[in-house]
Amino acid sequence: MTKTLAPALEITGLIKDVGPLPALDGRMKRVVSNINLTAHFGAVTALLGANGAGKTTTIECAQGLQDRTGGTVSLLGQDPRNAGAELRARVGVMLQDGGLPPSARPVALLRHVAGLYENPLSVDALVDRLGIAEFSDTTIRRLSGGQKQRVALAASLLGNPDVLFLDEPSAGLDPQSRIMVFELIRELRDAGKAIILTTHLLDDAQRLADYVYIVDKGESVAEGTVQELLETSTAAMAHRTMTFQATAGLDVTELRRPGLECTETRPGSYSLAGSLEPADLARFGAWCEANAAMPTSVHLASQSLEDVFLAIAAGSANEQEALGIS
Repeated sequence: MTKTLAPALEITGLIKDVGPLPALDGRMKRVVSNINLTAHFGAVTALLGANGAGKTTTIECAQGLQDRTGGTVSLLGQDPRNAGAELRARVGVMLQDGGLPPSARPVALLRHVAGLYENPLSVDALVDRLGIAEFSDTTIRRLSGGQKQRVALAASLLGNPDVLFLDEPSAGLDPQSRIMVFELIRELRDAGKAIILTTHLLDDAQRLADYVYIVDKGESVAEGTVQELLETSTAAMAHRTMTFQATAGLDVTELRRPGLECTETRPGSYSLAGSLEPADLARFGAWCEANAAMPTSVHLASQSLEDVFLAIAAGSANEQEALGIS
């Protein structure tokens, strides 16, 4: 991750209120209450959170598409609320809803967008790379969700931006298109672009992100590289599962201890689950030797980002409940 340059984006204490809302008797609703984020060039920075967590609102405030209620935002060293055309030409944006004119046809639309830039990328190259030619004669309104995503991504790249905002970039994509988009994102990162993406798909964050911010109920609740989140999360360290195959009917009593349970889930299949520690693996080896048991397979399940995310979200909900916040 490149950190020698000044950050591409810095957000501190972002607050966003919407309303007044009739459902709240004319009161405002706070949808983002405390978001902090730093994104660097040559890195993919992910905002990970459930739908409605405040991810899209955050990046729209970061681009100046929405006016923030409080906090500070610096995009390429400037406040995006006061940004001129020069700054905006250096920023690419792909919104989740696309924002594409429904009656336009993809290639004609992209050529129009390219004409807005002084030195645009090749429309033909992007059309070829993203497989847009196969539906180039279809109007936007008749495209599938994944096809619209590919057109929106191409449009966001035409200006060869230094900073690229991608809101749920893999939404609606078929597996082949998803791989294509992931490869392109990695290439852009390796070319030194700063990429900020939102996603509720944990696999996307785990596969793409250099740095992750977990957002829950409008707040930044955790941050770090994927590996750091996996290693430092209390939930990730508290529960692991090891499964192994061996002779049926073995006595596994010696493998158990407080906080660690071992069961034969079906004949010859065993599960060792709980607060598994390195010492337990040593005990397992000694148990195998003492019982002349030679497992035919052993699998230690690593924690995923999903485990971390769900534990953090649950902890946040419990904290709010304890404080009487609904």
